Amino acid sequence: MESVDKLKKLGKQIIEYPEDAVPVVSSKDWVKGVAQNPTRRAIEYVSSLFPILGWIHRYNFGWAYGDLIAGLTVGIVGVPQSMSYAQIATLPAEYGLYSSFVGVLVYCFFATSKDVSIGPVAVMSLTVSQIIKHVNGAHPGVWEGPQIATTVAFICGFIVLGIGMLRLGWIVEFIPAPAVSGFMTGSAINIVSGQVPGLMGLKGFDTRAATYKVIINTLKHLRYTRLDAAFGLTGLVFLYFVRWLCIRMTKRYPRAARIFFFFNVFRNAFLIIVLTFASWLYNRHRRSASGSYPIKILQDVPRGFQHMGRPVIDRDLISALAGELPVATIILFLEHIAISKSFGRVNGYKINPNQELIAIGVTNTIGTLFGAYPATGSFSRSALQSKSGVKTPAAGLFSAIVVIVALYGLTPAFFWIPTAALSAVIIHAVADLVASPAQVYSFWRVSPLEFIIWLTAVFVTIFATIEDGIYFSVAASLALLLIRIARPRGSFLGKLTVHHNTEEREVFVPLKPKDGVMNPHLEVYPPAPGVVIYRFEESFLYPNSSLVNDAVVDYVKEYTRRGKDMSSVQASDRPWNDPGRKDEELMNASKPVLRAIVLDFSAISHIDTTGIQALVDTKNEVERWADRPVEFHFASILSPWIRRSLVAAGFGMSSSDHNVHVRPEVAPVTRYHDEYIADPQHCTEDANNVQPRLAQDPEAIVETPTPSSSRSSSDYTVNSMEVGDKIDGGRAPLVQPSTPFFHFDLTAAVRAAEHNGAVVHTSYHTFPEKQ
Repeated sequence: MESVDKLKKLGKQIIEYPEDAVPVVSSKDWVKGVAQNPTRRAIEYVSSLFPILGWIHRYNFGWAYGDLIAGLTVGIVGVPQSMSYAQIATLPAEYGLYSSFVGVLVYCFFATSKDVSIGPVAVMSLTVSQIIKHVNGAHPGVWEGPQIATTVAFICGFIVLGIGMLRLGWIVEFIPAPAVSGFMTGSAINIVSGQVPGLMGLKGFDTRAATYKVIINTLKHLRYTRLDAAFGLTGLVFLYFVRWLCIRMTKRYPRAARIFFFFNVFRNAFLIIVLTFASWLYNRHRRSASGSYPIKILQDVPRGFQHMGRPVIDRDLISALAGELPVATIILFLEHIAISKSFGRVNGYKINPNQELIAIGVTNTIGTLFGAYPATGSFSRSALQSKSGVKTPAAGLFSAIVVIVALYGLTPAFFWIPTAALSAVIIHAVADLVASPAQVYSFWRVSPLEFIIWLTAVFVTIFATIEDGIYFSVAASLALLLIRIARPRGSFLGKLTVHHNTEEREVFVPLKPKDGVMNPHLEVYPPAPGVVIYRFEESFLYPNSSLVNDAVVDYVKEYTRRGKDMSSVQASDRPWNDPGRKDEELMNASKPVLRAIVLDFSAISHIDTTGIQALVDTKNEVERWADRPVEFHFASILSPWIRRSLVAAGFGMSSSDHNVHVRPEVAPVTRYHDEYIADPQHCTEDANNVQPRLAQDPEAIVETPTPSSSRSSSDYTVNSMEVGDKIDGGRAPLVQPSTPFFHFDLTAAVRAAEHNGAVVHTSYHTFPEKQ
């Protein structure tokens, strides 16, 4: 037993474990919190994978009626849309129907959103077409388009499923709304420009090239417009006219709003039916000897599921498209999460991002068994489903029935559908993805920097590729986030007295009020002489830790008195980095002596080792400048882990206790001790405890505060009686007495700092109004 105690003692000496340890939160507390009730957590995790279990037992006829109407409506609209989107993906039309069927069927079992409809979407279809083009360009004739698309669905679905299972959905939060809107707008313009040639029947150039090239080539080939334009342009004008008419009639006859709504909804299906019949009338007797028709039509669409079975996943194919998988994965989950969050916010419920990732992951991996290509949330069909009065995710089952009927009963009629009509449907649906002027202006008003990211993302997508647009949006957003973390705001504070009726209270505001936040003409009073108050407005981490050090040290050197009189010091005895000037020495005598620094931690939620080291450096530098001890008070510490970190560095405890001191280096980059890497002038002063050295200074003996003056914030907030760490009479201190320099709020911290300064210094000096 004695040997064990000796080993423990030796180990504590090696790691310099403090003899009188202050009680702080420990790693055991964190482990206990994480490992609490593991069985219950496992059960909750498994049950959360199937949200349908939470509402299916309460399903009723009222819900069924709403789901039936919404499901049938979305299914009728989804059939022509899915075939149109397959055309964007350069796949046969039936693959769009496969994706639509699996999406609406599987999603309802895993969904946390009642409004979202899963299936083929325009941006994902465009991405698939570019991936197919990339693979065929590098390996011509090796793999067919459907196999490439199915492989993308399987791999991306598996990746997204893993992200959801591991509860990593918070990754989505790193991409802000303007970035999403930017590449969505650029992609929509790309899709519309690519569909215009099909609308006009133009041929002879690559419609999958960069947007600006497609626009230029389209203008060049306008003189070769074919008869397809009669079907395409007529259809597009009809779609916009019906929508305008329904909106106007709804305003005029609000009682008939429901009728006009459904008439507006079914305009796509009505258009396809009419133009298909017209195409049949015109083309049935005009087939050429080569089997072509005067206008381009859909032709054969296989009946039923012709490609069901185990997906063929070729390793060489995975290697060939590996570079394209990140952008496909980002689009797969980003568009879906953005849509589901939007509808949840509008309709008064919250979605679970992790579960939604699981839903689309399962949908795409199962979809490969049916030959489906990647599917995700559709904004247009989700909006339609929401407006149709959907009650639960079960509406997808009714939509799946409509797709099944189309696959097995309507495929002969699909033969005569003009592709120009499908282009009209695509243009009409995708044009709504372009950000409106009001939305763009709101980006500018809220955040000009994010507006620039939005605008640049649009131009990059138009003049390069959708892949470049997405990567730029993500990279620029992350860069802006890092800049905001690395260069946050900070302010030196003063006091104002706020009066309300007969009540008054002190508030702490920047010494120079910021215009646009508060009245800039207010006179802010500085704290007591020798007291500096600083508020940092971000977590205290390694990218920004030096900012606090520079701000505080520079402020102290400019507006407080230097402890040593350097006027008579010869140049050879001065530090190499302190040239000194006579005017500075004359001004030094009129400045106040630095007593205390109060740091407002109310905006700091995390602190790391580098941040702690920056605080230690700050304390050492200001004490070297003042040539005396300087109290560091901390207000409004938010986390026990922040308190633990500060205590580990020696902050918070009474300065009269010589066994507790702030270490010159908390986490040295080398294992050598400070006295071996510092020059002789500093290794004897800073490497050791600064308090015994300063105690021999006559000025320090007179002016060093007594232990009783360093009071806890509980003295100013709660009239408590302490009995150890227990509560006496229902009252107790708000913070632990073992750390008197940690305070509950900023008011208590400033009062403690000013009280200590008043004990030893009675003259009054004011600090300049500077931030």
